[in-house]
Amino acid sequence: MSCWFMGTGRFASLCLSRIVDLNLIPELVVTMPPRRGGRRGLAETPTPVDVLATERSLNVHRSIDVNSDRALLDRMESNGPSVILVIDFGQKVGEPFLSTPEYGCLNVHPSALPLYRGAAPVQRAIMDGAKETGVTVFRLVEKMDAGPILISQSTEIDSEETGGELLFRLAYIGGDLLNRGVHLLKEKGISLQDQDHLKATYAHKIDKAEALLSWEMSAVAFHNTTRALNPTPGAFTFFRDKRLKIWRTALTEKDLDDVVGAVRIDEEGFPVVRCSSGSVKLMEVQPEGRRAIDGKDWFKGSHLSEGDLLL
Repeated sequence: MSCWFMGTGRFASLCLSRIVDLNLIPELVVTMPPRRGGRRGLAETPTPVDVLATERSLNVHRSIDVNSDRALLDRMESNGPSVILVIDFGQKVGEPFLSTPEYGCLNVHPSALPLYRGAAPVQRAIMDGAKETGVTVFRLVEKMDAGPILISQSTEIDSEETGGELLFRLAYIGGDLLNRGVHLLKEKGISLQDQDHLKATYAHKIDKAEALLSWEMSAVAFHNTTRALNPTPGAFTFFRDKRLKIWRTALTEKDLDDVVGAVRIDEEGFPVVRCSSGSVKLMEVQPEGRRAIDGKDWFKGSHLSEGDLLL
């Protein structure tokens, strides 16, 4: 079965790597053009998918808008694929791409649809304290993440798992599911199932303001937000008027009678901070302008004493 792949970001590149390893080779990889950056805006940074496709010697087409890309549209009309795999693309794909291929466009979404439709399903699931999530392969329709489901798989979320770690794991699962789904379609051995739209929930894009932590949060919320936003955008608080990124925390049973924001040291030397309910252990932090360090070293270098407030 001939296929094209449309993708841009890290999740897409991981899925692409997996399906290529499984010998599902796209005839064409479509991605966004390189971004300009650097001090003078002259350096160009290719997308993660572009980098991976080039490394794997795949045919790459770069497009800022596939829906108005004449060269791509002409290719679709003259020698289009049987299916298009659209993952983490950054563009809304419309007609004729949705209906021209025999099997339409398939998308891999890192949630158990119809739960967590939208831009940030991994982060939102962790922030909500969800114990389980999933990966869904479904057919694209005009409405976001609402198409009929081809195949899905659930997986547990570890209580210490970060957003980046979970995304990596879901991408691997997604690549496997995509490969299985394409083969099932080819063999005509599966039918798509409509989603129950009444059960849909939404994972809205993370706002920058949500990355600001407060000791007034519960320890559970503090911990879940920290791991959800690792590695991007990274959760932070302020200490002595400077930004302090919090990369890793752990919930602790150490019962502190102090006021909110007070710090104590546990038996391993890690700082434990009182939240509105419960306490968190600071495992890894990053002071403004410095590299990330473990909580023990940060506490020693900050000239703090037990009972001080992290304000």
